[in-house]
Amino acid sequence: MTQSYHTPEAIEVAFDDENLVANAGLLLVSTLASKLGLDALISERVDLTGRVGGANPASKSLTLIHAMVAGASHIDHIDMLRAGSSSKLLPFRVVAPSTLGTYLRSFTSCHVRQLDEVIEAELAKAWSFGMAPGDDPLVIDIDSTICEVSGYHKQGAAYGYTKKLGYHPILAVRSDTGEVLHCRMRKGSANTQRGTKRFVQELIARCRRIGATGKITIRFDSGYQSDATLKELERLGISYTMAVRANAKGIKSLVEEISKDSWVAIDYTENGEAQVAETTYKGRRLIIRRTRLIGDQAELFPNWRYFGFVTDLEGPAIEVDQFHRNRARIELSIKDLKEG
Repeated sequence: MTQSYHTPEAIEVAFDDENLVANAGLLLVSTLASKLGLDALISERVDLTGRVGGANPASKSLTLIHAMVAGASHIDHIDMLRAGSSSKLLPFRVVAPSTLGTYLRSFTSCHVRQLDEVIEAELAKAWSFGMAPGDDPLVIDIDSTICEVSGYHKQGAAYGYTKKLGYHPILAVRSDTGEVLHCRMRKGSANTQRGTKRFVQELIARCRRIGATGKITIRFDSGYQSDATLKELERLGISYTMAVRANAKGIKSLVEEISKDSWVAIDYTENGEAQVAETTYKGRRLIIRRTRLIGDQAELFPNWRYFGFVTDLEGPAIEVDQFHRNRARIELSIKDLKEG
């Protein structure tokens, strides 16, 4: 049988002009969705029987996913998938914005958990194609973001520390690939560390189920500083680096006790100097980095500024500090996720 030339499997995407735009990249996304069997999995796991707008969850979910990848931020933006011949190249029926709106309103928290099962199954399948870390170390960065919304009737939307109306989801991103391994929606007013302990439990369980058999290390910023979370990580046998508030009274006094000879210079920033040292805080290894400007601008910040984190990792403090600083990549991953 001759393969149709209107299917994603028969199309090769290539770019020879840097000025090309539009939504040709959706061909790659739709091909991946087809290879992973996403439509069949959604049909199998998402059951909205009896809910108004709950029929055909696969095509509606795929419409939403592809529109978001193309940059959609509002329901009406779904129409970009119906422009020209775009819909003919997608391996599902593109639904109308109004239909999708009704579909989204049919969900309850239990149905959201069904979608969470879909995510885990898709990750497991993708990892089975060769993406699984296996016995190799797995590094995960945890962070949150503010998803701003419009309108005052969005359930759970609230004003948080950014003074913007929206949600405050927490996400776990695989460091080497940028995969979002786990996420949980939270109210916009939720404290940064809210639900972190439970989130970590779910994250580790998922990673172990889908093929991570080696050492797992999780990196946190100071917004997640919590003894309860650290104790849970230690109970689970998970390594960590967790930033602390270096200006806190207990930590500040420890820093002041570090001898001058203990500080080691590192190559950290232009027009400045930085040093690293370590001590112990509540029985855990505490690594401190301090920075200040030099030269013409030194008078702006004449004193040292301190940054610290606790960790159970071994090795030279300089190397562990560099490892922890690499978590900054998650900021780019989340930005790319939000911008599609």
